[in-house]
Amino acid sequence: MTLTFLGTSAGKPTRERNVSATALEFDQDSKWYLFDCGEGTQHQLLRTRPSVGKLAAIFITHLHGDHIYGLPGLLASKRLDGALRPLRIYGPSGIGKILGCVMDLSADYLGYELGIIEYSAGETFAFDRFEITVLPLVHSVESFAFYIREHDVTDRLDEPKLRAAGLEPSPLYGELKRGRTVTVGEKVFEPAGYMLDPVVGRKIIIAGDNAEPSVLGEALEGLDLLVHECTYTQEVYDALGEQLLHTTARDLGSAAEAKGVHNVIATHISPRYGKNGTHSVESIRHEIGTQYGGRIFVADDFDVYTLRRDGIVEQK
Repeated sequence: MTLTFLGTSAGKPTRERNVSATALEFDQDSKWYLFDCGEGTQHQLLRTRPSVGKLAAIFITHLHGDHIYGLPGLLASKRLDGALRPLRIYGPSGIGKILGCVMDLSADYLGYELGIIEYSAGETFAFDRFEITVLPLVHSVESFAFYIREHDVTDRLDEPKLRAAGLEPSPLYGELKRGRTVTVGEKVFEPAGYMLDPVVGRKIIIAGDNAEPSVLGEALEGLDLLVHECTYTQEVYDALGEQLLHTTARDLGSAAEAKGVHNVIATHISPRYGKNGTHSVESIRHEIGTQYGGRIFVADDFDVYTLRRDGIVEQK
């Protein structure tokens, strides 16, 4: 499972970071999935491996501009690229109205099937490799997280055992995977006797803007990876004249530690942090680490991370 960060800034782009967008790919799957689509996302994609032609679905966490303003341009460029594969967009109530208004007034004919699904908290959507459950967050507008549960792999055959029993690789292996008994001469092969234990699917959450990471509750328990906004360190947040509904590094670390999250990737970083800011990005990582003992990453644009089968996140 691979995540490519296309935009990691909060609110507005900076010289170092674009606004929110993240690509998710699964092992040995040509399709990929986009989470949020801030302004300029299509430009960011030109510098990465995922291509618009293989984009299967877009998931929008909430309707603030730094998470959606890239949608009209991306949808129009998809047609211009001749990428006419159907596309579905999953978003909160109002996403259909926004896109409908833009497309109608610009007279933009897409030329491909576009499905718009307005979800509600608690809904679950099934895909060929995973399912997604929508979880509510705490923000100034309705905002949501996506709990992504990869399907278990249950059709692995013990090929050495089959060979030892006299059955070499053949289409009969497919019959066993489908749960059908195979008879070769006088030898009977029952599927249950030659299946390996299932490989348990990985679990991740990709969250939108959120003031209280602990609101994710039981969904965080034993989670393989939490991708969550981390707009401020606590000291900077406490000094703000207007305290907006965003997460601090301290609170993110505390919530992840309390529920045994294995890996955390912080994103949605305030422009205050970085080479042209007044604070260092390292201060965010450090503050998360004062509360949390797991693996910590602070994403930059174009960072690529892999979640291995053993639950370890590695940066490529």
